[in-house]
Amino acid sequence: MAGNAEAPAAVGARQEQDKKARSGWQGGARVWEETEQQAKKLKSSADGEPRRKLPKRKIVLLVAYSGKGYHGMQRNVGSSQFKTIEDDLVSALVRSGCIPENHGEDMRKMSFQRCARTDKGVSAAGQVVSLKVWLIDDILEKINSHLPSHIRILGLKRVTGGFNSKNRCDARTYLYMLPTFAFAHKDRDAQDETYRLSAETLRRVNGLLARYKGTHNFHNFTSQKGPREPSAQRYVLDMFCEEPFERDGLEFAVIKVTGQSFMTHQIRKMVGLVVAIAKGYAPEDVLERSWGEAKVDVPKAPGLGLVLERVHFERYNRRFGNDGLHEPLDWAREEAEAAAFKEQHIYPTIVSTERHERSMAQWLSTLPVHDFSATAQAAASLQGQVPSPQEGSGGDGDSD
Repeated sequence: MAGNAEAPAAVGARQEQDKKARSGWQGGARVWEETEQQAKKLKSSADGEPRRKLPKRKIVLLVAYSGKGYHGMQRNVGSSQFKTIEDDLVSALVRSGCIPENHGEDMRKMSFQRCARTDKGVSAAGQVVSLKVWLIDDILEKINSHLPSHIRILGLKRVTGGFNSKNRCDARTYLYMLPTFAFAHKDRDAQDETYRLSAETLRRVNGLLARYKGTHNFHNFTSQKGPREPSAQRYVLDMFCEEPFERDGLEFAVIKVTGQSFMTHQIRKMVGLVVAIAKGYAPEDVLERSWGEAKVDVPKAPGLGLVLERVHFERYNRRFGNDGLHEPLDWAREEAEAAAFKEQHIYPTIVSTERHERSMAQWLSTLPVHDFSATAQAAASLQGQVPSPQEGSGGDGDSD
């Protein structure tokens, strides 16, 4: 009986010891886990990660650049053969410390979006990109310090979290700078630098440009777009040519066009067709025919003189511009700096390139080959070439 009485007591003692042992092990495990977490934090800091995690904020950047020597704005990830503006821009964002390196490799991680996709050689004085960044101190100065002088960030503004610069944009304004001898009649020397644009010719040119205003079917002004595709319909708010001016002894003029959106090469073809009419190579009724379903051969002016002037966010400004939290996206304070950039980097490049490479003069010499009553395919055959299905991979604007 005594032996039987002692057995439960011994069992109880062992259970109490096991309980204390388990408790001690669990406590030790917690201490070990906390120590490991601290070690990981220390290791993270030692590896160069930010010790203090900054919140990312959605912003827009006002970007100006000279496009000469670049294959357009949009980055071609994985292709180092053709350098783009975004290659230099993303590199500067990473090196300045406002985005992590892996965001530079995958731009979707920073919600990057450009307002307009400019083509090879096309410049901009008012490109706008939206993205998420760490708002580090002196952010503009630091980004610009890692950019070449012909690419500048002119301004920065906070925007709503879901802002997308392409989708929120109401309209885009481009300018096209060209030597005025482009409007001289075909019977005159195509390279006559003494030519000066008369008031009468300027009025005629503006009359032709004004006919683009409104909604038209621009399938003939791009590539791989059928006449019955709804996206071929584009709305042009305004288009006109300003008074001419001289640069280095050569007279130039600037054509400005504002529209909701533009397709690949659309603006260059709009300019090209008006030049062909003004010079006497094409009849005026070709404008109306080009908006019909029939295929019309429309010449494409050189890309050199095309510049993205500004982008418009009227609806966004009405809704958020005066809500007390966000600024309107009008960039009034940056206009002087944008104008100075054009004078220093864009206009001189257009003038010097035209003088040395004579891109407009060479293009004008191809106009007699076009048959404006024939289809584009037939006209291309006359030149011994067939339009490439890949033509139009870039864009004057936000091409589809």
